[in-house]
Amino acid sequence: MHILLVHQAFAAIDEPGGTRHHEIARHLASKGHKVTIIASAVSYLTGGDEAKSKWKTVEQDGDSITILRSYTYQAIHKSFVHRIFSFFSFMFSSFVVGLSVKDVDLVWGTSPPIFQAVTAWLLARFKGARFILEIRDLWPAFAVAVGVVKNKTLIRMTEWLEKFLYQRADRIMINSPGFFEHIQSKGGTDITLIPNGADMTMFDPMDDGDEFKQLNQLEGKYVVMYAGAHGLSNDLGVLLEAANLLKEENHIQIVFLGDGKDKEKLIHQAEEMQLLNVTFLSSVPKDEMSGALAGADACVAILKPIDMYKTVYPNKVFDYMAAGRPVILAIDGVVRDVVEKAEGGVFVEPGQAEKLAATILDLANSPEKSAAMGKRGRSYLENHFDRTALADELETFFIDSL
Repeated sequence: MHILLVHQAFAAIDEPGGTRHHEIARHLASKGHKVTIIASAVSYLTGGDEAKSKWKTVEQDGDSITILRSYTYQAIHKSFVHRIFSFFSFMFSSFVVGLSVKDVDLVWGTSPPIFQAVTAWLLARFKGARFILEIRDLWPAFAVAVGVVKNKTLIRMTEWLEKFLYQRADRIMINSPGFFEHIQSKGGTDITLIPNGADMTMFDPMDDGDEFKQLNQLEGKYVVMYAGAHGLSNDLGVLLEAANLLKEENHIQIVFLGDGKDKEKLIHQAEEMQLLNVTFLSSVPKDEMSGALAGADACVAILKPIDMYKTVYPNKVFDYMAAGRPVILAIDGVVRDVVEKAEGGVFVEPGQAEKLAATILDLANSPEKSAAMGKRGRSYLENHFDRTALADELETFFIDSL
């Protein structure tokens, strides 16, 4: 089976960002399938050209995976208008690149960005292949809820496009059970849940993180880490407020690991607040994340207190649990169910800096309790959200779709 994936935000294992699709592609290749990926040459996380490859450059990952880097307008973090230019540039360039890919059985479109899913649909029709639509976030609903998209005409157009794709997909797959109701209400059918998870082999829960702590001057600290995008949805200002409330607790250090549009603003805010208990670190490739998360004693997952976010299964939560670290979860909804069933962390009401600070202090003052949560989270993930098992489910889903 030859699978063509169109994915602007694709990140390889040795790049910063979410690498779920590369991990799955490698698993599919190991089963004898061929995977071609059309990806951006511009990092979706940082906005830079970390991919180190340009228009139509080909990267081989083993014998069965080909990564084609397509032209993308490099200004994704400047403004919403520039972001739209970035999306459309990839939408058109990836279509041109995709036309040259031969003997495709199945085209895998993924959203967001939703516009690349249009490319995937068109390529599937041109090639007589099956069109599989993957929904990772509910766009444009999330963008409207957080206030990024306000223009009524644009909202109507993108909602029309959303329905168009749902109704024309041969099959739809989702990574969170929270998406079923919304997609069905828009006319989507034949929806299959293949949830987010983690590759357990990529993390070592027994690593004490000493090397990471020494490298970043964190020795002797109870390290609370946020790892991921620094964007509007992530509500990291609340985490800074919690750090401000904890500034007299000298044994606690809050670490922000990652990049994104709001990072410079957050750094400036922390400087104005004179927060010596906050450390900002740059993104690291996924193959270095095990060592980074090992340096954490607890990890934070946080989103704005918006009802739409109750539907999501954030990647970072599963990585935290795979690393054997307790999750401080400031996200309500379906992912809360996972963490609480696992007894792998503590739920904090989103948007509540005082409660977040109190939870951090409680865990820092109870290291044995904290460590036990991390162990339970890892064990639960092994039994329910192991990416190898989930990739097997996806392979079966693809074969059944032909």
